[in-house]
Amino acid sequence: MHHEPLTQTELEAFLATHAEWSVQAGMLVRTYEAPSFPEAITFVEHVGRLCEAADHHPDIDIRWRKVTLRFVTHDAGNRVTALDSRLAGECDALFSAHLKLG
Repeated sequence: MHHEPLTQTELEAFLATHAEWSVQAGMLVRTYEAPSFPEAITFVEHVGRLCEAADHHPDIDIRWRKVTLRFVTHDAGNRVTALDSRLAGECDALFSAHLKLG
């Protein structure tokens, strides 16, 4: 599947409405902090199911209660696409829901 990279305007619009995300080394990056290590792992499990269903997988780094996600689309020349920004937004919603379910 081929995805077009976001334009600079599209990327800036996403970042304007998702302030916790940034672009680092050409990837969308955010670190979440869960209340505990088990809750961080549960969040990662939810992210895994979401991303597997989309057949698009972020880099995931887990450090105690902190989970860092990095999204980029390899078949778009390692650039950020609408698929990355959509999944990033969905991960934000998952994290909010996860904390409420606690």
